[in-house]
Amino acid sequence: MSERTSPPRSQNPHTTDPVTLDDDATLHAMGYPRKLTRRFRAFDNFAISFTIINIISGIFSSFGFGMNAGGPRILIFGWIGVSIMVLFVGAAMGEIASAYPTSGALYFSAGKLAKRHQGAWSWYTGWLNFVGQVGGTAATNFAAATFIQAFITMQWPSYEATPQQTVGITAAILLLQALANTYTVRLVAVVNRISVWWLLIGMVVIVGALTLIPDHHQSPSFALHFVNNTGFTQAIYGGMLGLLVTSWTFTGFDGSFHMSEETVKATVNAPKGIMRAISYSAITGLILMLALVYAIRDYGHAVSAEAPPVQILIDALGQSTAKFLLLIVIGAMLFCGLANMTSNTRQIFAFSRDGAMPGSRWWHSVSARTRTPVKAVWLAAACPLVLVLPGWWSHTAFTAVVSVNVVGLFLAYAVPIFLRLRLNDFQAGPWNLGRYGKPVAAIAVTWILISNVLFMLPQAYPITPASFNYAPIALAVVLIIATVWWFATARQRFQGPVSYGRPDEVAAMDLI
Repeated sequence: MSERTSPPRSQNPHTTDPVTLDDDATLHAMGYPRKLTRRFRAFDNFAISFTIINIISGIFSSFGFGMNAGGPRILIFGWIGVSIMVLFVGAAMGEIASAYPTSGALYFSAGKLAKRHQGAWSWYTGWLNFVGQVGGTAATNFAAATFIQAFITMQWPSYEATPQQTVGITAAILLLQALANTYTVRLVAVVNRISVWWLLIGMVVIVGALTLIPDHHQSPSFALHFVNNTGFTQAIYGGMLGLLVTSWTFTGFDGSFHMSEETVKATVNAPKGIMRAISYSAITGLILMLALVYAIRDYGHAVSAEAPPVQILIDALGQSTAKFLLLIVIGAMLFCGLANMTSNTRQIFAFSRDGAMPGSRWWHSVSARTRTPVKAVWLAAACPLVLVLPGWWSHTAFTAVVSVNVVGLFLAYAVPIFLRLRLNDFQAGPWNLGRYGKPVAAIAVTWILISNVLFMLPQAYPITPASFNYAPIALAVVLIIATVWWFATARQRFQGPVSYGRPDEVAAMDLI
């Protein structure tokens, strides 16, 4: 629903854009007045999920892990297989997004789809989504700070990176992203459009350089090369761990869902944004993955480097070209962190609107000047900073804190899809899967359960404090806190998504 340029509907209904009426009516029917400005078109909605998935950031951050857990065989064919599974998850989520196009997204739809205990389903989904997004923002920006220091070290060899400097750079990045998100949603949309082209052109430049410049590439059969350096003797276990490379990359596509209240024709454009983001990321990511794999020269040298994909660039292209391409990677990570914060802000705004967060009246307020939830933006910046601070003393401590990122997000994805699967009278929106809705949802939930088990299993042997997978502990801590909080006070005051009145009543509350 774009901003109204005509009088309110009660005075002159015939001059109001019908698209505005459709979007308004959908939101009002769900019990909410319009507080956010609709400036996201179909491309903008796609752009935010495509930016958060961010193939350049995801692949460069986790490629080294995949080189040890399965090698080229899993990096390539695992990417293809997991991408297909994620498409099922995206399709199932898209169907729900079409039915409930709100900023609350996952937690809102969980509350509406549950047959009983709507408040509890909504509560746990909302907090899993919140901590997952906060962890994602922290991890992405910490990775960006790490790569920035890698670039500085390449440029000035005397520079010595320290954990304290990494935390400081991360804090500066969070500040800049918060400032960008503070201004109008139009600026956010423009930045996300730029990020799409940055990713696509950057991918073409990196792939082109890796394809055309080196005088040597691996043979076609190298795609079948298998490596298991995880420390576990079972090759199949090492290979299954390698699937996490793709799973780590394909997170955050719920961003399109969270931006529903700022998207025109959200019942169609939000689910399309989810599916397009996953599809385009799958194709472009595979191309980038192939380029990196076939450019490897000395596997042992690259895999033992502090940043294996950067070492691959240096070995294949030389220091100067590698530095230039590293700037593309850093830019992609910064765009990813920005989009992550935008999505997190909208989830905070909606969760607070329903009274589920401490200080809710603060976080769901909207600036009259920018029409953005400014206070929620700064909360979305402060929380990742809190998670990053343990990295000042220990990288292991930081890893333990943010390890709930992917597990929390995928569990939040699974809950509404699982509840839709149980519901026989699901009221589908304009974008739906028809009779394939339930089979697709069943496959999606099954895959999420399998991948979440992998996320929580040991990922290296021998198991030490530094190599221990803290995801189960981090998840347990979140669930324990949410459960204690729920039974202590929340269940008395939070019953799930709140309705502000009848459609005609909430229409009168619209922020024009």
